Amino acid sequence: MNSINVREFVDESKFNRFHGLVVFWCFFILVFDGFDLVVYGTIVPALMEEWSLTGIQAGALGSYALLGMMFGGFIFGPLADKFGRKNIIILCVTIFSLFTGLIAFATNTTQFGLFRFIAGLGLGGMMPNAIALMTEFSPKSSKNTLVSIMLSGYSLGGILSAALGIYLIPKFGWESMFLVGAIPLLTIPIMYKSLPESPGFLVARKKNKQIAKMLSKIDPSFIPSKNDVYEIVVPKQKGTTVSQLFRNGRAINTFMFWIAYFMCLLMMYGLNTWLPKIMTESGYAMGSSLMFLLVLNLGAIGGSILGAWASDRWNAKTVLVLFFFIGAVSLVSLGLQPNIVLLYILIAIAGAGTIGTQILLFSFTSQYYPIHIRSTGIGWSSAVGRFGAISGPMMGGVLLSMNLALYQSFMAFAVAGIIAAFAIMLIQKKRESNVDLENYDSDKQVL
Repeated sequence: MNSINVREFVDESKFNRFHGLVVFWCFFILVFDGFDLVVYGTIVPALMEEWSLTGIQAGALGSYALLGMMFGGFIFGPLADKFGRKNIIILCVTIFSLFTGLIAFATNTTQFGLFRFIAGLGLGGMMPNAIALMTEFSPKSSKNTLVSIMLSGYSLGGILSAALGIYLIPKFGWESMFLVGAIPLLTIPIMYKSLPESPGFLVARKKNKQIAKMLSKIDPSFIPSKNDVYEIVVPKQKGTTVSQLFRNGRAINTFMFWIAYFMCLLMMYGLNTWLPKIMTESGYAMGSSLMFLLVLNLGAIGGSILGAWASDRWNAKTVLVLFFFIGAVSLVSLGLQPNIVLLYILIAIAGAGTIGTQILLFSFTSQYYPIHIRSTGIGWSSAVGRFGAISGPMMGGVLLSMNLALYQSFMAFAVAGIIAAFAIMLIQKKRESNVDLENYDSDKQVL
């Protein structure tokens, strides 16, 4: 009889087609999460004109999806730790895709806001569970890199949204953008068949055959036996998964994660919602302003990949702090209205220090929390961060209505980056998910 530690088996594996399939589906999911991040910013000028909305009204309307994301993170993170990441991911993709498509048929702000809120519920559950699943299936030697590559789909979705907005909105109206967001609904049957379930969930449910088949795909040289015993060492659970975010010395770190997520998402959603409008008010043409949005998200991809590479070789915490500071400096510099070439460079750097930094933050968080509360840890951090995401568009609307100088508007977002950097500096990494398990009161889940 062989005793096989599933987590160690995955950690020591080499990247192959099976890992690539997990990366693909999680990447695909994140593309449409990122698409939604930017889509409201691309359509808000047209929507304000068509429905005669003020800046404050448009900012509030943009926050409905973010409110839904907050509740989705609170709800679906803990549910996935109990009912499986795959099942919850499929459910969340269905909710998001269906109600995003329905937004195209909204005829007033009430319908628009309601559909955006329900779509947000699905969005709020999609990302943390995709990150948790990718973390569990990534070889230890390339965990940061694979998680960040998967999360770069978030930025690609933002680029796709900005690029399509330049073409689709003038020709087919703002409604066409939300029909694009419904595309994942068509992939649900294929996704359900090919996306694997969490190893920890399969062990807990005694799915012997499924685990053996999965391990054979992870390592083709592995030959399962009927007498094999599969196990994952996890901390013994005391209380709810949420309460465990504050046990074993994790309380202060959890609060610091929440502050960092709040500030990071405030910058992200504030900039992606209002950057085109702020630049238009400063004298740039609408087409150029949407191009700024595209460059912002291009910078995020470059920043996340560079940051992931650096995190796998050096200290991930140091890389995060550095990126937050660089992002804040670039935002301050944007307010000085440099020449157009430098302006594009600074916007790209700002994308790396805001959206790109959030990608690194998700990867950092996924490796901090133990496997049995990973979705809860990411989901609740993301959900608390949604308060910042809600505040960002509203703050941008208020700043726009105050007719402030350009540098003052960007300075407000830069301050959030500085606060996030200090929050990350206060996080102690001594209790990451794959270390010090012997210090926990732990049991083995076995088959």
